[in-house]
Amino acid sequence: PTTHSWPWDISALRERLLAERTRAGHWEGELSSSALATATAVCALMIVREQDGLVRNGIRWLNEHQNSDGGFGDADDCPSNISTTTLAWATLSMHGSSAAGPAEDWLKERVGELTAESMATAISRVYGEDRTFSVPILTHCALAGRCAWEHIPALPFELAALPHASFKLVGLPVVSYALPALIAIGIAQHRHHPSRNSFRRHLRELVQGKTLRLLESLQPPSGGFLEATPLTSFVTMSLASSDLANHPVTQKGVEFLTTSVREDGSWPIDTNLSMWVTTLAVNALGADAFSLKERDYLKSWLLDQQHTVVHPYTKSAPGGWAWTDRSGGVPDGDDTSGALLALAVLGDDPEIQNAATAGVKWLLDLQNSDGGIPTFCRGWGKLPFDRSSPDLTAHALRAWQRWRMLDPCIDAAIERGVRFLLRSQQPDGSWIPLWFGNPWTLEQTNPVYGTAQVLRCEDLLPEDARQRATQFLYSIQKPNGSFGTIEDTALAVTALNDERGKSWLKEHSEFKPSPIGLYFAKLWYSEKLYPLIFAASALK
Repeated sequence: PTTHSWPWDISALRERLLAERTRAGHWEGELSSSALATATAVCALMIVREQDGLVRNGIRWLNEHQNSDGGFGDADDCPSNISTTTLAWATLSMHGSSAAGPAEDWLKERVGELTAESMATAISRVYGEDRTFSVPILTHCALAGRCAWEHIPALPFELAALPHASFKLVGLPVVSYALPALIAIGIAQHRHHPSRNSFRRHLRELVQGKTLRLLESLQPPSGGFLEATPLTSFVTMSLASSDLANHPVTQKGVEFLTTSVREDGSWPIDTNLSMWVTTLAVNALGADAFSLKERDYLKSWLLDQQHTVVHPYTKSAPGGWAWTDRSGGVPDGDDTSGALLALAVLGDDPEIQNAATAGVKWLLDLQNSDGGIPTFCRGWGKLPFDRSSPDLTAHALRAWQRWRMLDPCIDAAIERGVRFLLRSQQPDGSWIPLWFGNPWTLEQTNPVYGTAQVLRCEDLLPEDARQRATQFLYSIQKPNGSFGTIEDTALAVTALNDERGKSWLKEHSEFKPSPIGLYFAKLWYSEKLYPLIFAASALK
């Protein structure tokens, strides 16, 4: 109501969020520019020896966004980290930029003398047994002339020639979404540092053609694997360095990089999160924010984004939704849950019911044996992003609860999901999410996000679990009413209906996004719509 003293009212906030729609009528948002994505894209283009103008602009952008300590963070306001600084240093060194010096000094302070062995040890320490990102970083450095190949763990790309169903049995050293990197980087390793084992060398020669054909089948029409600049860059640079610069996968990768660059010379970590932010916005605003025509458009747009065939990447069955409307998206648990909740806001006609039935079944089939919901694939492995997580599970529980009448298996799935949540609740009452974190804390986790999302399950949780979670959130609330960032405060207010938190939000109309988003392998991003969407949900 306009009678209150804060600098805007809830109707103004809703109008501001509605004004962020595309001309067509959905939301696309804007991810922050990324030093890591820019460094990998520039390196790939230099190795392909194309787009000199984009290379110069990317180097200039990196020079302008180097932190004062000489290192690089993933997004503006992010502290320097070893992964991004290593990639930027390698690219800047390759180009002969003076900014490579301060980056090298930053690395030496943390790694010691920059030998191939010390770099491999330092990078591997960050990611442990998961080679999904450590090996690409070291490969990038090797291609830039900053690391020796013999110190890079080998990726057995020949395993990609096996039937897809056997992947979780052979124990791939990467997570499910990283098959393109496994193939391309493995081929580059075979080209630059072939195995001493003659049988293995011969086997890799035999299967290289088959794995390249598989890689070509996995590449979406946009050319961007997962719509992700780093992953696409790693694939592109690896193939180009292996005398495959003219291969169709390499050329489509270059096309993706040249069309996704921003005017300032930078690249974001991913093209967009259009599905994710649209479903969040619809659920935050509610049906009464839209005209009948607008609801019809949003319904049609959401239905059009539902995947209706088996996905070539993960072999995911039809029925799920990805995070983007672009062709590189892969169906996942969080976005499918968000879409199901948004469709419930927009109506309940036969079209929506048919789509919801397929989506509910897709989520049921995704549920792990531990009762939790993973991101892409059921039971793939124990590496990050393939495990069950509390925030994804809570989101699925809310979606199942809303469409409970559609499938008799939902009740049992909800019971298993709740048991998973109770087992994963931390001793302090919190839950730790998978896809969101806090780059400024020691462990870089974000229990505010995870706990707030689980608390939204409300009556599905036992009273004692809810009480412990509520006490945790109140224990970290600041005297001014906030819970940290605008995003965190809005999420906590949504879960608690806390008046002090609401008052704090009403006094902060700038809504500057914070880097709380956690992308693959702990890459931070901010999304300009998160503060608006989360605040609208908290204050509606």
